[in-house]
Amino acid sequence: MTAYKDLSREELLELKSGLEARFEEVKAKGLKLDMSRGKPSAEQLNLSMGMMDVLHSGVDLICEDGVDCRNYGGLDGIAEAKQLLADMMEVPKDNVVIFGNSSLNVMYDTVARSMTHGVLGSTPWCKLDKVKFLCPVPGYDRHFAITEHFGIEMINVPMTPTGPDMDMVEKLVSEDASVKGIWCVPKYSNPQGITYSDETVYRFANLKPAAEDFRIYWDNAYCVHHLYEDKQDYLIEILSECKKAGNPDMVYKFSSTSKISFPGSGIAALAASEANLNEIRGMMKVQTIGHDKVNQLRHVRFFKDVHGIVEHMKKHADIMRPKFEAVIDVLEKELGGLEIGSWIKPLGGYFISFDAMDGCAKAIVAKAKEAGLVMTGAGATFPYGKDPHDSNIRIAPSYPTPEELAVATDIFVLSVKLVSIDKLLGNL
Repeated sequence: MTAYKDLSREELLELKSGLEARFEEVKAKGLKLDMSRGKPSAEQLNLSMGMMDVLHSGVDLICEDGVDCRNYGGLDGIAEAKQLLADMMEVPKDNVVIFGNSSLNVMYDTVARSMTHGVLGSTPWCKLDKVKFLCPVPGYDRHFAITEHFGIEMINVPMTPTGPDMDMVEKLVSEDASVKGIWCVPKYSNPQGITYSDETVYRFANLKPAAEDFRIYWDNAYCVHHLYEDKQDYLIEILSECKKAGNPDMVYKFSSTSKISFPGSGIAALAASEANLNEIRGMMKVQTIGHDKVNQLRHVRFFKDVHGIVEHMKKHADIMRPKFEAVIDVLEKELGGLEIGSWIKPLGGYFISFDAMDGCAKAIVAKAKEAGLVMTGAGATFPYGKDPHDSNIRIAPSYPTPEELAVATDIFVLSVKLVSIDKLLGNL
């Protein structure tokens, strides 16, 4: 294909005319399609329906250590659930606390505790003049929403093919004591699908923070979310690396079963050092009597062990893989060689990250909406919703049916072409 930038003005205008006619045809259909968030499809949710049958009125609800899941007790989770999530997160069981259905809630609470009570005896963040977080970009909008909610200043750190720009991370963390944390999605990152390299993980573990209460917020949301059995990214385990480096308290590691079982009724976990967990348990005693032990038991008896989770996720992959491949195939067929966009083909996770020409993302999302396709808002993958290049768009292929996805991708590609032509013509 000839790159759009190599076409004459007349050729661009002629091309635009044909594309606009196609766009109006699609627009007239009154479609209502959604690729805005990474929600599991109904087909994926159905994979876990057997979980509804493992517990019933005739079943024993006593845990292996004697805790009655119907009653009080078990503040930080039942032993079986700790073992299940610990094996999934590749950490010792004693380093895990089990929470409710959302790791996002655990992250929010972790920041909130730091704001009101500090971290391991340090000054509460709310009493400091300035608190900053490093934010790899493009990144996860809900992470950024938490830090913005607490008035924490967010600093963009560019992502590279091996993870965040570690030269920048090391410099900022070591020189500025007001930098208290960094958000990380280290495996199949949201939205690019990048997995941190061995060197990146080692450099994280060996950081030398100016702030004693600096913490790495390691959101390993997609630790078992592979698309292929024979092609999988590998991630070094951060908790053990921090311990080896003499920084055992520097990381909070989060995960959940939200996109494994039911997003609304999963279980979440936090893995951290003994000192960090003791502090967290102390505050949990005031905050809660413990999270839903019946649901924890339900998950354990359904999956049985981590091998059950792995086999379950192969079924998810069989549903997700064709959707990812369908989107990538259309992007390559329709946009390859035109030099109006780029993308990464991930091996796992939930998103495809698309980078349009600078200054085009908002217009593309708006154009797609005209034709009935709702996408994640342009800028959502950056702190404060401000993409300095207005170029990144997050594509979420999981929720639509294959038929809907084919139409949605065609609308997206058409929108990219039309907006890019306008950009080249000087209309944007």
